[in-house]
Amino acid sequence: MAKHRIYTTSFASVYPLYIAKAEKKGRTKAEIDQIIAWLTGYRGEKLKAQLEKQTDFETFFAKAPRLNPSRTLITGTVCGVRVEEISEPTMREIRYLDKLVDELAKGKAMEKILRKP
Repeated sequence: MAKHRIYTTSFASVYPLYIAKAEKKGRTKAEIDQIIAWLTGYRGEKLKAQLEKQTDFETFFAKAPRLNPSRTLITGTVCGVRVEEISEPTMREIRYLDKLVDELAKGKAMEKILRKP
């Protein structure tokens, strides 16, 4: 079975779309970076390096410094699919990120987005 094309898409090509979506709703690039850091552990220079290398999504998540154990608390739908029901691990990680960006764009507080008590 062929891999979904998102796996070979560079993270750097989608990153500006995440930022644009957030900024259109009055949120910031810094908040997008905070979400990415919370989910994957990529911060500052490590995130910048992944963007410069044009790392694909599959590698981006496979080599993430620290996938947040609380990410399994992310539930709901993205593109009509419940994220908690996605069985393929890489696709689930991608959809977790999509869901967090959606929540940011919808005005949800960062404490709730980052699943803080």
